[in-house]
Amino acid sequence: MRWRKYLAVVTGLLLMVVMVSGCGLTDRLRGDTQPQVKVQVPPPEASVPAPAPENKVGEPAKTTQVVLYFSDSSGNYLVAEKRSIPAVEGIARATIEELIKGPAPDSKLLPTIPKGTVLKDINIRPDGLARVDFSKELVANHSGGSLGESLTVYSIVNTLTQFPTIKQVQFLVDGQYVQTIAGHVDVSAAMSRNESLIKK
Repeated sequence: MRWRKYLAVVTGLLLMVVMVSGCGLTDRLRGDTQPQVKVQVPPPEASVPAPAPENKVGEPAKTTQVVLYFSDSSGNYLVAEKRSIPAVEGIARATIEELIKGPAPDSKLLPTIPKGTVLKDINIRPDGLARVDFSKELVANHSGGSLGESLTVYSIVNTLTQFPTIKQVQFLVDGQYVQTIAGHVDVSAAMSRNESLIKK
């Protein structure tokens, strides 16, 4: 009888040890699986290449160098100023808009386009004629004088004819052909390049 009791006690103890060990093994197994779940979460976040497209889109635009003609400090001649501008498709329009902005502040050159003038439209025909339409300020705000008017006209013409696709320039104001800008230079017909006004 004593041996049976002893055997029962020993058997019970062994069962308890096995159960406790099994629980520990289960806990360890659970503990192993939790870190694996956490490790799998970061890779999708780290693999998102968000900055790459922004860098491509944000890259500086390509530029091209154009020549703008402004008046010298004495108001007698045109002087060429080279300027880098974005290489856009409508390069002629962009160039005239730069001309309207005026010369570089440190250049000592004078603007040739009256203040407030806006480029409304520019159309370049296959035969090389560029029709350039300005706002009324080109006429209304002009300071006058035959030489001043000539510098205005040929600063525009000479700036545009630097491009091989433009041979002549026709002036319009508010969509209408005009005879003159300040009463001295006839601009009713297409104007060709005039290099005699360019300071050598």
